[in-house]
Amino acid sequence: MKDKNSSQGAGRRPPPEPVPAERGEHDRVYDALCKALFEGKLRPGTPLRERHLAEVFGVTRNAIRKVLLQLSQEGKLQIYANRGAYVPEPSSQDIREIYDARRAVEAGLVAVLAPRITAPQLARLKDHVKKERRALEQGRRDESVRLAGAFHTELVTFAANSALQEIVQRLVVRTQMYLALFESARDSGCAPHEHEAIIEALGKKDSARAVAAMMKHLHLVEERVAEHTQDKKSADVGLILGDIIKGNGAA
Repeated sequence: MKDKNSSQGAGRRPPPEPVPAERGEHDRVYDALCKALFEGKLRPGTPLRERHLAEVFGVTRNAIRKVLLQLSQEGKLQIYANRGAYVPEPSSQDIREIYDARRAVEAGLVAVLAPRITAPQLARLKDHVKKERRALEQGRRDESVRLAGAFHTELVTFAANSALQEIVQRLVVRTQMYLALFESARDSGCAPHEHEAIIEALGKKDSARAVAAMMKHLHLVEERVAEHTQDKKSADVGLILGDIIKGNGAA
């Protein structure tokens, strides 16, 4: 005879495991720093000191170190031996080289995709652009920057090529930081319109037109970024992150 309790509990799902405190702590620090970076509030070359950040977030320096390392691996920060972590400070040449690389890779990407893109994939891209516009209208600068890059990483998933996907993702992260640091919120409103031109060309299965639209888009973004590379403002890291932690950091 089956045990009554065991039979009753057989169909029940086990209770969810609690999130380790360390993981929640990591995510809290990571999310706040990403928000500050993507809103462009932490200016190029700003040092991020472990001790200072540990005091701001009320966590250990080791916890801060892990977050800074992750952000560095993702291309969102630069870490120098014996100096620590810094907000990226790309030169004009750095920016030109990365956008040249993106044009070379993504022009080929849309040329390959145009003949075989599906209606559901086009619908996903159109829905994505709607989200971009919504973020811009609501003044959510960090989300706007994230979505602008995500359009391109979404596009590359349609190629079903893991090597190509890895290349595009790494390049996009670099240029997301350039957008956050140098492109004005006013100018970023151009991106959805430029993305729509790419979608329209893909929808017509027109490889040449898709390539031209992608090349034009990346060229215009580079110009908008390059226009402000000499703009530098000091930033009080503690005040900026403090506002974000309190929920007052919206751009």
